[in-house]
Amino acid sequence: MLFNSIDFALFLPVVFILYWFVTPKYLNLQNLLLVGASYFFYALWDWRFLSLIVFSTVLDFIVGILLDKESNEGKRKLYLFISIAVNLGFLGFFKYYNFFLENFIEVFSLFGMSLRASSLHIILPVGISFYTFQTMSYTIDIYRKNLKPTNDFIAFAAFVSFFPQLVAGPIERATQLLPQFYVRRKFDNENAVSGLRQILWGLFKKVVIADNCAFYANEIFNNYSDYSGSTLVLGAVFFTFQIYCDFSGYSDIAIGTSRLFGFNLMKNFSYPYFSRDIGEFWRRWHISLSTWFRDYLYIPIGGSRGGVWSKIRNIFIIFIVSGFWHGANWTFVIWGALNAIYFLPLMLRENNRRNIGIVASETSLPSFKELMQILFTFSLSVLAWIFFRSDSLVDSFGYLNGIMNINLFSLPNVLPTRVIAFIGVLVVIEWWGRREEFAIDKLHLRMKPYARYIFYYSLLFSILWLGGEEQEFIYFQF
Repeated sequence: MLFNSIDFALFLPVVFILYWFVTPKYLNLQNLLLVGASYFFYALWDWRFLSLIVFSTVLDFIVGILLDKESNEGKRKLYLFISIAVNLGFLGFFKYYNFFLENFIEVFSLFGMSLRASSLHIILPVGISFYTFQTMSYTIDIYRKNLKPTNDFIAFAAFVSFFPQLVAGPIERATQLLPQFYVRRKFDNENAVSGLRQILWGLFKKVVIADNCAFYANEIFNNYSDYSGSTLVLGAVFFTFQIYCDFSGYSDIAIGTSRLFGFNLMKNFSYPYFSRDIGEFWRRWHISLSTWFRDYLYIPIGGSRGGVWSKIRNIFIIFIVSGFWHGANWTFVIWGALNAIYFLPLMLRENNRRNIGIVASETSLPSFKELMQILFTFSLSVLAWIFFRSDSLVDSFGYLNGIMNINLFSLPNVLPTRVIAFIGVLVVIEWWGRREEFAIDKLHLRMKPYARYIFYYSLLFSILWLGGEEQEFIYFQF
């Protein structure tokens, strides 16, 4: 079920009414309703893969209890290993089986040996990368004794399958989200209205910006040999805004929807294209995944401790694994490695935490230096996104070769002024609201009521009439 679909527009009010008007006094019933609604939400995509979610839920629920009761360190490690191995085993099979098989055969062919093996027609269960990491955080935190296991299976099942963030995050930590299922929720009108604003903004970013950009990005990337260098640059910029508005739009809708039910999810994007260096970019882009890898992979393997070569190794590990998490393709690996290369100079000079605060926090406009830093960091991101978007490394380098042409300085073959105007509107609004949780969060405090409602209805009109062709959310494939 897509957030930007009629199905969801009917589903959400029904669940909301049942949640607040039928089961408000009974916490267990509310949690059970959320489990049922979440399973229904997921089953509309493919009911057969519900068994994976249920199995992971039961496994990690039991492992959590065993970890807490067991004092023998060897057995505790065994229980944790079982949880991680099974969860990553499912993820590895569905997401990476064919990739490893094809590359294994290719390596043997380099030595003149021919292997015969058939790839499988495997359907990737939507959201498996997200809920797998979410359940793993539960068992790892219990093993580390940062969290006590729950004995409430319904609350745990609701935590694993919570429909607003089930298929594309944010990837929530058990320490942050699970306790919210233990306490009775009270309807907060102000929080709910703010949630509706965030949903509206998320839909605008997805439907109006991302889906319109997608049409031209797809056309240019799929036929890059037919276009001038300047058009290819424009296509890369379109994809840069497409993936941001698509994924951050999903996160806004997920967070806003959660607030309608009395839950607070973590912020997943914080205006990453206003970053002044690549370190700041990664603190603002897909925050739930970046911090997950930091806490459960980067720090355990040594982080920034040790000698120079250890630091370099750890940086490449974290970025390449992050790239590979996104998909079974060498393009994602190169995308991750390229970002590691971007990050190394900052890390080696210990400047990676130089820009912590919001850019131009005390002024309306950035300084010339800040503007140049933002444009440079944005340009690095655009270059990396070419690898992320391309179907193969051959296409990636073919696309880059097409840019390095004398016609790079010509007028683009494709120049959709309406889409460019939409992007301009996005940049202005996000710059204006960069100090807030989401761009239009405090709009009601800054504008007169009539102006505010004109703005809201303008967004709604744009969503209904100016959206591009309906596209699935990009991160559904990951």
